[in-house]
Amino acid sequence: MKKLVSVVGVAIYILSANTSFASSSNQNSTTCANGLVREIPTRRAKAPAGSDVMEQVLNLSGSERDSVVTSQVLSGNVPSFLRNLIPVTFTGKLADGQAANVTICVTPDYLAVGNDRDFVRIPMGLPAAAEIADEFGFFLPTTKMVDAIYSQAGIRLAPSPMKPTSQMSSTGYLLTHNDTVDGQLAPLGNDLDALTAGQKKDLVLSVRLRSKPGRVAIYGWHRTNGVPIQPLSTVHGALYADYSHGVRLVSETAYVNGRAVPLADIMQDPRLAQIVSSEGPINNARGLQASLYR
Repeated sequence: MKKLVSVVGVAIYILSANTSFASSSNQNSTTCANGLVREIPTRRAKAPAGSDVMEQVLNLSGSERDSVVTSQVLSGNVPSFLRNLIPVTFTGKLADGQAANVTICVTPDYLAVGNDRDFVRIPMGLPAAAEIADEFGFFLPTTKMVDAIYSQAGIRLAPSPMKPTSQMSSTGYLLTHNDTVDGQLAPLGNDLDALTAGQKKDLVLSVRLRSKPGRVAIYGWHRTNGVPIQPLSTVHGALYADYSHGVRLVSETAYVNGRAVPLADIMQDPRLAQIVSSEGPINNARGLQASLYR
């Protein structure tokens, strides 16, 4: 039985508590594919492969590397498999006991440059990551979203930390780690469309960024027991990025009990925010994300 409820000016359907959600992922796998990546430009046939882009930035790091990679990504030079969004579903209860089923649509892997045969996962500073997310109509995930992505991933990789040295932010380090991840995936069949987690820490959207301007919030890199190596941290400056960082994108459109709702509305709604955010409501999430690069 359905009851129509108004939340943040948006009409949503709250299902009765005894409603089954067993088939929600199958239903939303089609929903996640419907136009949610339309803001990502079509990749040009002559766009450089990931390894070619890496040649351009081999001796660059930080904002200089970000500038080159951001230009490539915003032009559409991303592998096609990243456009096949995967549903991740949360089932929670509202204060009145009603069940709320929230589905977000996420990229199957971390942001990469290149094509499906030759791509490289790219760590980047927060301003570049936030700009790309905004331009493509996406958000960076919350910590709770990162946990859910890991728990629902079809492929969970064991973290592969590298020796902490002064070269951690170098292009050489990120390339070595990218090869390590590819090597972990190879015996599993390299299913690019499968939701994959455990290979990186996430740049996340956090309310802490309002009180910590100029910093980056990172979280995750779950061990095989489900416990993240990296608790939520804002220690590093916003431009910092090392080989272990990744940019997972979450569509700005989510679904509450099957009905499309702006994810920003869900994140700021007092009733629904706790389902997708461990920090409670995130007011004006779009403005917060925009402030990270403007």
